[in-house]
Amino acid sequence: MLEGKIKLTNPSDEIADSYLIKSNKSLISSKTLLKIKNYEDATALIYYSMYYSTLALLFKAGIKSENHVGTIILLMDSFGIDNKEISKAKKERVDKQYYVEFSATTEEVQEGIEIAEKFNARIREQIEKLTNLELDKIRKQLKKDYF
Repeated sequence: MLEGKIKLTNPSDEIADSYLIKSNKSLISSKTLLKIKNYEDATALIYYSMYYSTLALLFKAGIKSENHVGTIILLMDSFGIDNKEISKAKKERVDKQYYVEFSATTEEVQEGIEIAEKFNARIREQIEKLTNLELDKIRKQLKKDYF
């Protein structure tokens, strides 16, 4: 399912850190958009905040994912992290950005921000506690499963 969509690369703390910065900026921007009642774009940035955190984790392990679905699958398959929250955030982003019949409320966006903050904190915690032994195990399993 992920063939051709993921690649093993050199682990990179620098790229991981860059994605964590993008994640933080996206979350800050979503809060700003909430204040001006731009709920659709705030919803999109909630998702991107979570997505960028996940990409940071992947790059920490030396994994490059070239699509959103693959990234979300890897979160569960390679790291054992529940991906329901980011999957829901992705669905909300698509609904709010592409379909005019879907709208968001202040409460929904506030809840999404809170969920993203907790999700991102868990991902950062995972990044900090990853050991070289765990990274090797994850990479070996990926090679076995997808290459």
